[in-house]
Amino acid sequence: MKNEYIPQLSTIKEVIRHTDLEYTFRMEYTGEKEVKPGQFFEVSLPKYGEAPISVSGIGRGSVDFTIRRVGKVTNEIFENYVGDRLFIRGPYGNGFDVKNYEGKELVIIAGGTGLSPVRGVVDYFAHFPEKAVSTTLIAGFKSPGDVLFKDDFAFWKNRISVIQTVDTAPESYEGCVGMVTKYIPDLTFNDLGNAAFICVGPPVMIKFTVMEILKLGAAEESIWVSHERKMCCGLGKCGHCRIGSTYICLDGPVFNYVDGKDLID
Repeated sequence: MKNEYIPQLSTIKEVIRHTDLEYTFRMEYTGEKEVKPGQFFEVSLPKYGEAPISVSGIGRGSVDFTIRRVGKVTNEIFENYVGDRLFIRGPYGNGFDVKNYEGKELVIIAGGTGLSPVRGVVDYFAHFPEKAVSTTLIAGFKSPGDVLFKDDFAFWKNRISVIQTVDTAPESYEGCVGMVTKYIPDLTFNDLGNAAFICVGPPVMIKFTVMEILKLGAAEESIWVSHERKMCCGLGKCGHCRIGSTYICLDGPVFNYVDGKDLID
C-alpha cells in the first residue's frame, strides 16, 4: 500500500525571477496523475518542513510553482536553483476544469499571486481562443514592480482581452490604475446567461469582486472561486483546512460559488 506522505525528489529545471520576492520554479514531474490548474503540491526540504504551493504552469514532464518568499520553508527553497532538487508530493485538490468554461463568455479576475493558480486557464484560452466565445482577464497587482508573468502578458494581450491594473503607480505610469473591481461594471456580454467567472486572490478581494459580479446580474452558479490559502496537508488528515464538514484540501481548493460562499473561517 502506497504511503501518500512520502514525496518524490524533483530536479529544478528552470528558475524564472519575476520580482525580488517571487520566482517561478519549473520542476521535473514524472507522476502518473494528471495535473490541472488550481491544484497544488506539497514542496518540502528535510529539516525545514513543507509548504502547499499552487501549480502555476503545466508542461511536458514539468510543473511550475510560483513561490513568494515569506517564511521558513520558502526562504530555504529560494536558496535552491537550477540542477538542485526539492521534494514534492501531489497533485492535490480538484482544480479548474477548462471544460466548464468552453463555449462561454469567460471572465477571469485575479489579484496578485492569485494569478498563479489560474494562469493555466488563461494560457489555455489564449492558445485556443476559439474554445470560448470570448475571454477577458482582469489582473491586479500592488504596483508596477509587483507584476508577475510579464512575458505571458505580452502573449495574452495579442490573443484575449486583458486589463492589467495596479493599485498605485507614479504619475508617469501609462497603464491602468485601480482595484480590479473598478473594471467589472464596464464589462459587456452578448448573453450574460452564458457567462462564466473565475475569481482568485486574497479573501477580501474575492468578497468584493463577487459582489460586483452579482451586481451585473450574473448567477451565483456561473462563478468559481479558489480558497487556496486554506490548503494544508493535502490529504484531509491534519484538519487545518476543515470548515464545517468541508475539507479544502479534498473538496477544493476550487469551488463553484454556490458551494464556496458559505466557507467562512
